[in-house]
Amino acid sequence: MKYSLIFAMLFSISSLYGVETAQETKVQNVQPQKQSMGTVVAVEEQNVVEVEKKTMSNAQESDEPILEESVPLIISVVGQGVAPMNTQSPAQAYALAKRAAIADAYRLIAEKVKGVRVDGQDIIKNMMVKRSTVRTAVHAMVRNANVVETVFKEGLCEVEMEITLFHSDFAQ
Repeated sequence: MKYSLIFAMLFSISSLYGVETAQETKVQNVQPQKQSMGTVVAVEEQNVVEVEKKTMSNAQESDEPILEESVPLIISVVGQGVAPMNTQSPAQAYALAKRAAIADAYRLIAEKVKGVRVDGQDIIKNMMVKRSTVRTAVHAMVRNANVVETVFKEGLCEVEMEITLFHSDFAQ
């Protein structure tokens, strides 16, 4: 896992370096010219025309805010929960599945707002992966989330939840 993250980082750096060197590259056009004895190829050098590029670095440098003061941002998610097999009644199964779906929806909102921390570990023995583990964690406080819709079908409960974020929530 660590090596794949390092590889992805190196690949992104090399692609950014490639964009910079592409501006300095010169293109050679091959055009045939006729002579009395046969065909000779002449090579001309031309400068590359700069093309407007939209890269992640340009997007990060822009002064345009993601969350504007006058426009609220609405985040909507769908959490899913399954009833356990050892319930005493259908009502208990429904209540437990709904609670699991609400907890999943809260987790999804926290992931979208605050992000996810991912930790990975690989144990290699004799040049083979013996054990690979990936852990994800979210640490956030979610307030004022509203349940929009609850659907229970065939043992699966789906809860649609949304939260409205304002610029003042993040101004602190």
